[in-house]
Amino acid sequence: MSGLGPADSVRPPRVEICVDDLAGALAAEAEGADRIELCSALSEGGLTPSFGLVQAVLGRVRRIGVRIMIRPRGGNYVFSSEEVEVMQADIAAFRALPKAAGVTIGFVCGALTNAGVVDARAITRLKAACGGAPMTFHKAFDAARDLPAALETLLGLGIRSVLTSGGKATAESGAEALAALVTQAAGRVAIIAGGSVRAGNVRALVERTGVPDVHLRAMRPDAFGRLVTSTEEVAAFIRAARPG
Repeated sequence: MSGLGPADSVRPPRVEICVDDLAGALAAEAEGADRIELCSALSEGGLTPSFGLVQAVLGRVRRIGVRIMIRPRGGNYVFSSEEVEVMQADIAAFRALPKAAGVTIGFVCGALTNAGVVDARAITRLKAACGGAPMTFHKAFDAARDLPAALETLLGLGIRSVLTSGGKATAESGAEALAALVTQAAGRVAIIAGGSVRAGNVRALVERTGVPDVHLRAMRPDAFGRLVTSTEEVAAFIRAARPG
């Protein structure tokens, strides 16, 4: 046993910004984020964005990774076969869109059974629809009955990134569970910490848990009170996540 914990081998994390419009995507790219998660209806926890928004983003960004939320409705994460069929169709439509050579796309999906375990049948269908594009299992993970068991199921299904707050309301309160998931993953899957991650807490969270990726909504109210992605918030977060 080496006695090394997450803080002993901390590296600057990859930064993913959750956005719901073209301006937010462009701001995230301009400030040096690694990826965006492109959604609609952030008040619902993120739903599938419109075809037009995805097309516009893929037509304008030049190097940032684009992960597209595939979730047809709000509420729980138990999806019917027909809903999965719709999700597959959305993935196929988005995959067919043109994009710059330097841009990679992937998809953000999740599904559970009524028993609170990963819906392996649905995830198999969705992963097949993704083809070679990466697929992240979203925060449905935090609603799973047994997080370590859910992680092993996802590994067996070939999922290589999971967005989670460690089963708690925030990543900070779930830090102990996040650290345990990072240890369990052992590099086989990227644990993406999301849930009230901010410039003021990101460095301590990374040092405490060893998460290789962090995720946030870098938003401020505009002149009309609408929450929009803030270039300043993105820049401040990246400086905090990657000091020096």
